[in-house]
Amino acid sequence: METSAGELAELRQQLVDHPIYTAINDRRSLCIFMREHVFAVWDFMSLLKRLQREVTCVTLPWMPAADADLSRFILEIVLGEEADDDGRGGYASHYELYHQAMQELGAETQPIDGFLGQLQAGKAWNAVLQETSALPSTQSFVEFSLNLATEGQPHEVAAAFFYGREDIIPDMFRRMVETLKNEGHEVDRLRHYLVRHIELDGDHHGPLARRLVEQLCAGDADKLAAAEQTACEALRRRIALWDGILSAIRSEN
Repeated sequence: METSAGELAELRQQLVDHPIYTAINDRRSLCIFMREHVFAVWDFMSLLKRLQREVTCVTLPWMPAADADLSRFILEIVLGEEADDDGRGGYASHYELYHQAMQELGAETQPIDGFLGQLQAGKAWNAVLQETSALPSTQSFVEFSLNLATEGQPHEVAAAFFYGREDIIPDMFRRMVETLKNEGHEVDRLRHYLVRHIELDGDHHGPLARRLVEQLCAGDADKLAAAEQTACEALRRRIALWDGILSAIRSEN
């Protein structure tokens, strides 16, 4: 499927303008959102770890990275995502921050907890994913991410990582912060998670991820086209994820 820069921009705007942000207007709707969105928070790390494996050395014996600039980019992002300031004098991954926010709010964690428990027991992710109680759109989103992380080309993974995550997340989460502005202390952990993503992705991680895409494509026309196609598909999957959650919010009364 051919894509264009115009289509990429259009899909991005669809995400920023998605009606899900105004639909999250009470504790019930927020809990439904978090129950599903936590899967996207989790699978993000597999994309990041694939990129870390590609541009740094994670095998023994250690060997110097082929490109120290790319290695630096990824390690800075890993530090921020896997061991960030937790707002309480310690450190935590962004997944852990989100999980804490779910517990603080009373959102259902069993779907993601059960899924990860099965993975820790050694079961294949694609088989376990089909057994979860997560929405079909959530399962499809995770399936796309993990297939890409395990089988995609480095420039394709980087494109999904940047356009589908680091570039769009600040704009999406600013909408959510506005929604939560008048809520009480029970959303403090979620607010901290959102604000940290806005700060890191918008000011630091986003620009690094863009440079990573550019360097992995290295001006190659075929790689640039494949990266753009993957970026568009990543945005379509996010839109479908939001559509599925929005339907659940409207139907789970």
